[in-house]
Amino acid sequence: MEKRQLGSSGLRVSRMALGTMSWGSETDADEAASQLVAFVDAGGTLVDTADIYADGDGERILGSLLGDVVPREEVVIATKAVARRNDGPFGGGASRGALLSALDGSLRRLGVDHIDLWQLHAWDDTVPLAETLSALDYAVRSGKVRYTGVSNYSGWQLATAAAGTSLVSTQVEYSLVERGVEREVLPAARHHGIGILPWAPLGRGVLTGKYRTGTPADSRGASPAYAGYVEQHRTDRAARIVEAVTTAADGLGTSPLSVALAWVRDRPGVVAPVVGARDTGQLTGSLAAEAITLPDAIKAALDDVSAIQFGYPERWPK
Repeated sequence: MEKRQLGSSGLRVSRMALGTMSWGSETDADEAASQLVAFVDAGGTLVDTADIYADGDGERILGSLLGDVVPREEVVIATKAVARRNDGPFGGGASRGALLSALDGSLRRLGVDHIDLWQLHAWDDTVPLAETLSALDYAVRSGKVRYTGVSNYSGWQLATAAAGTSLVSTQVEYSLVERGVEREVLPAARHHGIGILPWAPLGRGVLTGKYRTGTPADSRGASPAYAGYVEQHRTDRAARIVEAVTTAADGLGTSPLSVALAWVRDRPGVVAPVVGARDTGQLTGSLAAEAITLPDAIKAALDDVSAIQFGYPERWPK
């Protein structure tokens, strides 16, 4: 798998990341081990988790696989803090105390002495930004963290944070059916040398084409826990995009999944889409996209059908 620099940093990662949001809930430890082996065997290095995934079990499972299943030095561990909450004095959010407590918890669950990429999962407007960023700086100086990033930040939030500390990445939803980050987030990231890690690069599953004629009984769209999550991208506009993706896949002799993933993977500023899977079969389908490079004509057609509206002041002056 091709490697890319993460933003303007010296960290090189695979151009696809393995997401672990389902580990500990939909995906058990044995299946997680199979996924991790398949990913690393394909040349993947970047593994993304968070302290809230399955209430910490996502990190625990990943930690249990390091050393025995894959060597620790072969993977770049990325995790997140801020979203985990409890009733204690350091119970959550982006305060200095909460973040450093969360960091110690992640290190303990992962069973490692440092985290390669530590990310703020969300903006917290109840805490002064300088306090939040001081925790990131301390985490790096202490040796517990190598690089820092953010997730789900708007353009102004990203630019403001980047002016106060060294960030190498931002994780945002980005796909053919969700291109809103192109208005402000991507320009801010480009200006500050920050790499883009798209989550939901398959449009929450919609871009695979599985929902074209209905809702499969075994899909997330049929699950009470995820139906609303998927439904956001089951629109008339998304349906037109899915048809275009399917047409392109038929012409290339590949899957809609590979077309959609290759499109976002090769967008300007993108370093590595974060791909999650419930089982190894699903992951294998995503790994197949590594062999796909979209012709310019197909990229242009997909750009056109999925185009979003820009207005003042994003594209001013012309």
